Amino acid sequence: MDKRLLEILVCPLCKSPLHLEADKKELICKADRLAYPISEDIPVMLVDEARSLSADEV
Repeated sequence: MDKRLLEILVCPLCKSPLHLEADKKELICKADRLAYPISEDIPVMLVDEARSLSADEV
């Protein structure tokens, strides 16, 4: 994923910065405990498509 794109992407729910988990192909919002998937190098920034993170994952 392009680092410039990662710098400007924020969580659509709370506008917090996102952290890349490259091995899982996800963008993580620690504030909302959500993981947004990356499909074919395109982040899917829909809250309905995000998965909830457990306390251990955050």
